Amino acid sequence: MAGKATTRRGERVPAASLPVARVCVDVPLAHLDRPFDYQVSTEQDADAVPGCRVRVRFAGQLVDGYLLERVETSEYGRKLTFLDRVISPEPVLSPEVAELARAVADRYAGSLIDVLRMAIPPRHARVEAKPSDEPAPVPAAPSDEGWSRYPFGPNLLDALRSGRAARAVWQALPAEDWPARLAEAVASMASTGKGALVVVPDHRDLARLHRACVALVGEAGVVTLSADLGPSERYKRWLAVRRGAVRVVLGTRGAAFAPVRDLGLVAVWDDGDDLHAEPRMPYPNVRDVLVQRAHLTGASLLVGGFARTAEAQLLVDSGWAHEVVAARDTLRSVAPRVAAVGESEWQEVKDPAARSARLPSIAFDAARAALAADTPVLIQVPRRGYVPALACGQCRSPARCRRCAGPLALPGGTQDGVPRPAYCRWCGATEAAYRCPNCGSRRLRGQVIGARRTAEELGRAFSGVPVRTSGGDEVLADVPAGRSLVVATPGAEPLAEGGYGAALLLDGWALLGRADLRAAEEALRRWMTAAALVHAAGRVVVVADSSLAPVQALVRWDPVWHARQELAARAELGFPPAVRMATVDGAPDALAGVLEELHLPPTGEVLGPVPLSEDKERALVRVSRTEGRALATVLSEVLAVRSARKEPDVVRVKLDPLEVL
Repeated sequence: MAGKATTRRGERVPAASLPVARVCVDVPLAHLDRPFDYQVSTEQDADAVPGCRVRVRFAGQLVDGYLLERVETSEYGRKLTFLDRVISPEPVLSPEVAELARAVADRYAGSLIDVLRMAIPPRHARVEAKPSDEPAPVPAAPSDEGWSRYPFGPNLLDALRSGRAARAVWQALPAEDWPARLAEAVASMASTGKGALVVVPDHRDLARLHRACVALVGEAGVVTLSADLGPSERYKRWLAVRRGAVRVVLGTRGAAFAPVRDLGLVAVWDDGDDLHAEPRMPYPNVRDVLVQRAHLTGASLLVGGFARTAEAQLLVDSGWAHEVVAARDTLRSVAPRVAAVGESEWQEVKDPAARSARLPSIAFDAARAALAADTPVLIQVPRRGYVPALACGQCRSPARCRRCAGPLALPGGTQDGVPRPAYCRWCGATEAAYRCPNCGSRRLRGQVIGARRTAEELGRAFSGVPVRTSGGDEVLADVPAGRSLVVATPGAEPLAEGGYGAALLLDGWALLGRADLRAAEEALRRWMTAAALVHAAGRVVVVADSSLAPVQALVRWDPVWHARQELAARAELGFPPAVRMATVDGAPDALAGVLEELHLPPTGEVLGPVPLSEDKERALVRVSRTEGRALATVLSEVLAVRSARKEPDVVRVKLDPLEVL
């Protein structure tokens, strides 16, 4: 740790060369989002390297910061304060990550220090004092055989090995061993001596990917970064990456900023998963961070998944990325047979109540056939535990609000001796005179849905068959082969040895009825992720109306068609990613003040505000994609002005939100 150089008179002496340090101070105020100049003393000269952690005096307090660069002179025009001390000479902030963090902050109307908190883990001095291992040997390039089922798959690996920038959106086949395919792409890049970075949604995906990469790259050449490692171990691994000891980095959301040296490939699996969206300011999405990183560094980009998001489709439609998809003949040979409710007249003749039943006869038939073949059956239920809901007392179809299609519930109790009427869980409107749109009945009945309830019902229906549940705090990684029923919530589906014999996708209305922009896209992604676990001879039954676009896409296994439809619909309605949009939430008076100060570009428009609660409102602000940077700049300026005024009311700004209602 550097001490303070002093003269006999007690004065500190500036460094002889580059005496001015530009520092990003750790102060969470929007109007202070800029570097500040400080003086470097003679004894701090050797330790004060760009990227190191420092402590400075700011507004009368000692705060931490990052030294961005050293320059010869300052434009401040007054006497500069010296750095209080250099916390560590370790250059934890690389120039590439600093540039990326600035770009992400500007894109999402955030501040640099907010992004750096996500990018750089807290320091552990004991870990930092130990040297990292020597770099692992360069692995051999893998075979192209795994990618040969995709016409442009071998071309992708060839581009990675030859150093050409490749940007691809990969549509994985059903039952594809996607960790092995990603590992082959990573090993192809690592064989050139360059680095690779892959981000996946959760720790289960991370464990599978790590095993696949170790098999091709070696244990010493791969490191995983995730929040569950613990502060000390995570910082140790992160430092090994920063020092160049490891070429291949795998991780969850925070690893998108990993300081990989000589980065050649960035990849993200299942980019539509909401775990890729950062819940802290400024709310960046992993896919967008990696797109920015590929653009800034010239690295290759691979976006993969069983389904496809509208954002990924925009990358293809704009020509910035190419798609890697299998031929339809190949797809038909490996995809399970998918059936939906009401897809044929014979189905309705055989089971007239199929549209209203939670488990129609086609679902029972698929489960019986799979169990008879001694294979497990996967049952996907959108909610865990017990979830009370109301349904029609005659046809049992879910009771929905006439105004917003939200689920109805009973508040309980009485008013003037009369039971309180049903109300909508979304908009709060009362439904005093409910009438079923399917059968016309006015009777309501309570029903209980959820993974635990479903497991109990199926256990009674299939006596003697083992029933396993996965979801919530108990998520299974895999289940053995053999007849069993596996009830799982979306995202918690365990792997089955040899694949499932059938998958039943229940309560489609719960996914399709979500109040967010990506409800249909998210439903299809959840369904395809579960259906991809079924072997080619198996069956998938989705309990949802066959006329809906997501259901049609699942039946044909055509997520590309659905992504194009979704993108076209959003362009017509003016929603992201066809436009840049921001949600602005706050108290009514504060929100009105923000909207009044907004000076939007020519294409800008404000929708709302609309109430979110008794004391909060939301407004939508949107502009064309070409003016997206201008929108972020305008919002940043307004937030900076509010911060400088010390406005008491908090206003939250979120660009390209997943939810708009």
